Order: sequence, then structure tokens, then C-alpha cells
Amino acid sequence: MNAKATYWIEMSDYDFDTAKAMLETKRYLYVAFMCHQTIEKILKAYWSNVLEEPPLKIHSLSRLAEKSGLDKDMSEEQTDFIDELEPLNIEARYPSYKERFRCSKRWSGKGGTEISTE
Repeated sequence: MNAKATYWIEMSDYDFDTAKAMLETKRYLYVAFMCHQTIEKILKAYWSNVLEEPPLKIHSLSRLAEKSGLDKDMSEEQTDFIDELEPLNIEARYPSYKERFRCSKRWSGKGGTEISTE
């Protein structure tokens, strides 16, 4: 594994720890955001390692998976997961009251717990 990939993995681990801390404090909107960041950085680690070039400076999980070629190896469940997580990158930064409430309800139950333990 190259140094750039290692960097992205270390940053992903940090973001995942942050997501768990946010879950403990019931800051669910930020749990979702940090999980997005975690997956984004793992995809960039994969990109850096497989393509041996810097990843695109984008935040689209599906596009990162597609452009790196990883999407071909992803299960339908994994694809569905990143599709659900993807819009939360923007929503966490600019939440409306309605979306903030919806996100809090969605990530406060089983979904948030699953994310924090995988």
C-alpha cells in the first residue's frame, strides 16, 4: 500500500471515531456527515492505491466508486448504502429544520447503531 492510501485510511479512521463520538452525544446529523466523510476517504484510499494517482477532489461517493472502478465489485446493499448516505454530505452543512428532524429520527435508531459498529 502506498503512502497516500495510508494517509486516506488514517483520516478515515479518525472520522469514524468522530462519528462514534457524535453518536454517543446524540448529534445524529453529524453522525451521518462523519460517516459520509469516512466512506469518502476510504474510497479515496482505494483510488490512490489502485490507480496510483491522486483522487478527484469531489465528495460524490457514487462517482468516486465509479471512477475508481470499485463500483463493479460492490454489492447492491453497499451501493444502496452510499446512495442513502451521499446527500447527507450537503444536508449536514446546510440543514433545514425538516431535514434536521428527519435525519435525527433516521440515524437515532438501528441505522446509526449499525454504522457505528461496522
